[in-house]
Amino acid sequence: MATVTTILAELKRRGSKKNVEGMARYGIVAKKVMGVSVGEIRAIGKKVGHDPKLSEALWKAGWYEGRMLAAFVQDPDAVTPAQMEKWVKDFDNWAITDTICFHLWDKTPHAWPKINAWAKRKEEFVRRASFALLASVALHDKKAPDAPFMKSFALIEKYSTDERNFVKKAVSWALRGIGKRKSPALRKQALVVAKRMAKSADSTTRWIGKDAVRDLDR
Repeated sequence: MATVTTILAELKRRGSKKNVEGMARYGIVAKKVMGVSVGEIRAIGKKVGHDPKLSEALWKAGWYEGRMLAAFVQDPDAVTPAQMEKWVKDFDNWAITDTICFHLWDKTPHAWPKINAWAKRKEEFVRRASFALLASVALHDKKAPDAPFMKSFALIEKYSTDERNFVKKAVSWALRGIGKRKSPALRKQALVVAKRMAKSADSTTRWIGKDAVRDLDR
């Protein structure tokens, strides 16, 4: 049976200083890093399966790789809003933010409330989580109606002036993700919003708009 001790020991065996340095070059920096590839982490997660208690214990241990693994061994049905609030406060790089949102939280019924709440927060990676989660839901929830995505365009425009790199890229990701859904109405509106933003006097809003137009017009 897998335990926090055995899992962390296995991760440490697979880690390398070279990988740590490589991750840092891509902006993946954390207090405790072993240097294990995402592919290896996912392989361990597949072997372990869903284990909510182990997931929580791995998160508490504080290692970057352990927290990445927590996304794959947590059961989406076991996620609570309180746990999401606790974890999001620990986000310290784009990779952990995106992995948790893209592989776990977008599968929960708590996604939309958190999208709307976290956009208002000032912390860089909390706000990134809002838009990374919006992008993830747009990409993965094929049965969701258009209405909540239509409403989210206002959220995208409101926070498109946040010039922080990891925020603006997430806002662009969300806008592009919505525009790529199999909905002519959403695609049309995404392009309307993107083109309007591309003409904005604000340089960050303008960058996001142009980035989205390039992608959606392909």
